[in-house]
Amino acid sequence: MLSTMSAVLTSLIAVLGTLLGALGTHLLQQRAAVRTEAREREELLRRELLVAYSGFAAAVTELKRAVVTVWLRRSDPVGLDAALAEADRLGALAETARFRLQLVSGRPEPLADAAFASAGAVRDAAGAAELKDREVEFEAAVSAFIASAAERLATGSHALP
Repeated sequence: MLSTMSAVLTSLIAVLGTLLGALGTHLLQQRAAVRTEAREREELLRRELLVAYSGFAAAVTELKRAVVTVWLRRSDPVGLDAALAEADRLGALAETARFRLQLVSGRPEPLADAAFASAGAVRDAAGAAELKDREVEFEAAVSAFIASAAERLATGSHALP
């Protein structure tokens, strides 16, 4: 009888050990899967932000180019209408890119707003020297935006709360 109880106890301990081992393995695998999923989500967000940052920078640069063309053609009634239409189209694209960036980042983007505003300010230049100054201001605004975006992407400070 004692040997039967000993065999049952040994079997019970073996079954419990197996169950505890399986439970421990399951918990470890579940934690690893959660960490992997979080890393994948973070990488997806980083890629989406990279696309949004670069898309906005490209769109606002094209807008600035179109605004300069409007400025240069301001005394040409035939060329001015086409230039204005193109600037309007590119302005809408740049604004859409700015909205997308804000949606993806989940936060205000004051440097994007500043770059967008400086592209529009080019049209109000009084002369060639002021036009050049405003283009330089635009380039500085875009450079600040890109530097900030690069830092956020490199440091991982793009995570949503």
